[in-house]
Amino acid sequence: MDKTQLLQRIFGYSQFRPGQETLIDGVLSDRDVFGIMPTGGGKSMCYQIPALLLPGVTLVISPLISLMRDQVMALKAAGVPAAYLNSTLSYQQLQAVYRNLLAGKYKIVYIAPERLDTPSFLSAVEKLNVSFLAVDEAHCISQWGQDFRPSYLRIVQFIQTLPKRPVIGAYTATATQQVREDVERILGLRSPIRAITGFDRPNLYFEVRRPELKDRELQRLLSERQGKSGIIYCATRKKVEQVCERLRDLGFSATRYHAGLEESERTANQEDFLYDRKTIMVATNAFGMGIDKSNVSFVIHYNMPKSMESYYQEAGRAGRDGSEADCILLYSNADVQTARFMINSDSENEEMDPTQKEIVRKQDLKRLEAMVGYCKTNVCLRGYILEYFGQKHRDFCGNCGNCRDAYEEVDITREAQMILSCVKRIHDKLGYWVGVNLVGQTLRGSRDKRVLELGLDGLSTYGLLKDRTRSQIHGMIDHLEAEGYLQTEQEYQTIFLTPQASQVLFQGKKVLQKIAVEPEKPTQSAAGSKLSGEDAALFETLKELRMKLAREAGVPAFVIFSNATLSDMAKKKPKTLSQFKKVSGVGEIKAAWYGEAFLERIREYLDDEKEG
Repeated sequence: MDKTQLLQRIFGYSQFRPGQETLIDGVLSDRDVFGIMPTGGGKSMCYQIPALLLPGVTLVISPLISLMRDQVMALKAAGVPAAYLNSTLSYQQLQAVYRNLLAGKYKIVYIAPERLDTPSFLSAVEKLNVSFLAVDEAHCISQWGQDFRPSYLRIVQFIQTLPKRPVIGAYTATATQQVREDVERILGLRSPIRAITGFDRPNLYFEVRRPELKDRELQRLLSERQGKSGIIYCATRKKVEQVCERLRDLGFSATRYHAGLEESERTANQEDFLYDRKTIMVATNAFGMGIDKSNVSFVIHYNMPKSMESYYQEAGRAGRDGSEADCILLYSNADVQTARFMINSDSENEEMDPTQKEIVRKQDLKRLEAMVGYCKTNVCLRGYILEYFGQKHRDFCGNCGNCRDAYEEVDITREAQMILSCVKRIHDKLGYWVGVNLVGQTLRGSRDKRVLELGLDGLSTYGLLKDRTRSQIHGMIDHLEAEGYLQTEQEYQTIFLTPQASQVLFQGKKVLQKIAVEPEKPTQSAAGSKLSGEDAALFETLKELRMKLAREAGVPAFVIFSNATLSDMAKKKPKTLSQFKKVSGVGEIKAAWYGEAFLERIREYLDDEKEG
């Protein structure tokens, strides 16, 4: 069986995605490879297919316990012998895996980097033919990456202990040029074949909102997406608890996930979400890495993440099956302070030495600046993301909040003078610069305790913009910063005037700002929403059958078939097993297991339609 036959028979796809064939051919020709593909771009296929064609065993190194479990479960469902080695296994389970491994029963074994130097694993590996070593989340080996893990450095030592150096493949979804170079150097990749397919996910809609009240905006967003599966990311455990409790009180089917919960509850809540018993997961960034749930139709960030890399990874958990999905970020200035605090707290990581801590801290602060820029920009959001990762792009994508909004250019020179003057007068009175919130409160004429205690209500600029909302004033301040008239001091997040501010204050320079007019709301869509009325109804019927089969098999629904596969099935309406195999995502094993059940359901539906 060759690679194309495997793709069709095991995984149910008729053709490779961009980059996959290049990487697969590279491994099969005994070459190291480096693949950079967006989340949902099909990285796992790039090491799973070679693993089935090569002699011996393939080791996949991953820091993601949930990914190991989900991918092994999916491989077994497709008839592929696979296993994993990580901390979730008991001693007896580990021994069983080692026995089967030595007996040649597995083609693919996933392993956590922390287990690479354990005596039991090293003893087993000595007796194996390791033909291929795949390093997933390869950016974790670089100190310049957003998720540096010292345990990943064990991979280099492990390779050196092997009797024969295997082919090495590195794979990641997010890596800047500096990180790419670091990964190749540290792993010692030998003239690797590279496939950088690009970071764009055209099916994802991006938007940044700056609501006065996040809870109210979140409720509105979720009400528009009733019954759809989605993730809400919060910056802290406390916020996860608050948001989840509020959503439950409002009647939403929500559960929670963060590192402060007991492992048993985290596992139960994660499975409730994976098995669609709960439609909404409220979580910190502890949730999601390696979660292969394909029917997530939205990701909402209640708080801004610390970096573009983190944001794009988390947002990329939506629409993994290619269906349209929404990625919406709710931004506030307080998010910046929270992110900065967490970065400085992270620098206390005991796994790193002082030099490593400081390198990582400085890099994280630079990444935070770029993340804030994303939240404040008026340019195409997709373009901003692609620019960050060094990819060329169009100026207009047509599928983000900034591109879909209609703008008009408004002269805000008068308001700009008021804002700049207020910043200066507060500094003159107090002797130090203050943050955006205090400036905004002063301009709005707030009776906040701190405003009154500092005597800011006595300034001539007090209340000058009382007819404007908080978000409007903050938007203008952001614009003045983007135009170079204001600047943010990074350590304390205070704003101060730049020399260019005098051009507006004293030289009459005009300030123009693009203001969104009647923003066009995106059409919310799950995989079946673009289908015609009849096809959409059949899609829902097939989803019911999938859920029934998933419950009987004790697996998540997406392991049976993805939403995209059901959508294609509803369009094609196969009548025979041969036609059923031509549905995207249907392989021979799954066709044999589930084909008759789905064909019967389709026949019943069509018969009912005729009678109706």
